[in-house]
Amino acid sequence: MKFHVNRDVFSEAVSFVVKLLPQRNPQPILAGVLIEATDEGLSLSAFDYEASARTVIEATIDEPGTILVHGRLLSDIASRLPNAPIELATQEDGGILLTCGSARFTLASMPVAEYPAIPEVTGESGLVPAEEFATAIAQVGFAASRDDVTPVLTGVLLEVAGTELSLVATDRYRVALRDVQWDGQAVDSTALVPARTLLEVGKTFSHAETISVAFSGSGDREIISFTAGNKTVTSLLIKGNFPPVRRLFPEQTEHYAVVNTADLVEAVRRVSLVLDRSAPLRFTFTNESVTMDASGNEQARASESIDATLSGGDDVVIGLNPQFLTEALGAVKSEFTRITFTSTDNANKLSPVLITAQTSVDGAAGDNFKYLLQPNLLLR
Repeated sequence: MKFHVNRDVFSEAVSFVVKLLPQRNPQPILAGVLIEATDEGLSLSAFDYEASARTVIEATIDEPGTILVHGRLLSDIASRLPNAPIELATQEDGGILLTCGSARFTLASMPVAEYPAIPEVTGESGLVPAEEFATAIAQVGFAASRDDVTPVLTGVLLEVAGTELSLVATDRYRVALRDVQWDGQAVDSTALVPARTLLEVGKTFSHAETISVAFSGSGDREIISFTAGNKTVTSLLIKGNFPPVRRLFPEQTEHYAVVNTADLVEAVRRVSLVLDRSAPLRFTFTNESVTMDASGNEQARASESIDATLSGGDDVVIGLNPQFLTEALGAVKSEFTRITFTSTDNANKLSPVLITAQTSVDGAAGDNFKYLLQPNLLLR
């Protein structure tokens, strides 16, 4: 095999396909990038049985062929090559010679025959606006659990219903939900996608115009694919039953406070500096303000108040996890935030707060992003 290719194009392609590979792969063969040179162009692929990435780029193909080379090493080399065309060719001894300007690298080839087949997705598909979908992923993905003990909670649930695609994530203490437009077949579909993979999809495809999302497979090999331009990412779905968290969202939202989002974020960050790790921050909501109080070790204390408006009920004193709250506020992406105080039938259980976006103090609450946060018990 032998081809010539633009350095920047090749470097970006290699970087893309290796992003989803784990840092340490138990099977050395899966650390490779599969490079196929054909009359249609140059294809680069990576696959670790759970996720795959593939892209096709333009290149001058002198001799068609297929090679497998260590992906992260090739990515490191390609990113540091001089500004000159790349020539890559296989040698008689089985090695791979990469030349760029005066730089020369000889790399070992890996056995192509041992590499697994890249999955193909041929099921139902639809289109989502790329920028909106990337924003939705960022708004929801952080709420997924990072604890592998419960695999279903490490994923983001994608649900297609009519003309909407919903993204839902939870780690038991909070729930994030976002809806985006769906232009595709009317068949309702669901997919539980690993949050790590979906977050990479959002970062990679955010500047595209649209993303094609396709569902395929059955049994233990259900997969989903995301395609934009010349790039495709596939992911094996997580098996299991995602908890029915939608029923936790209240229908009536009349008791709520409205605050400036940026002001609340900054105040929470300042006051929580004295908090012990995992301790809740005390919030007191009144008609004109919200006051944050924190007590920590060594008699450290902090307090701060900012403007707020309270509607539909009495003053509220509540304890919230400051990290979970600031992550939600960062996802609101609006000048103002509405914090709604919900109710529950269980008198012995704290009611969650509902966080939504609001464009002005007196405006209506946004409904395409919702975040439920479970309060903490205040001990003092």
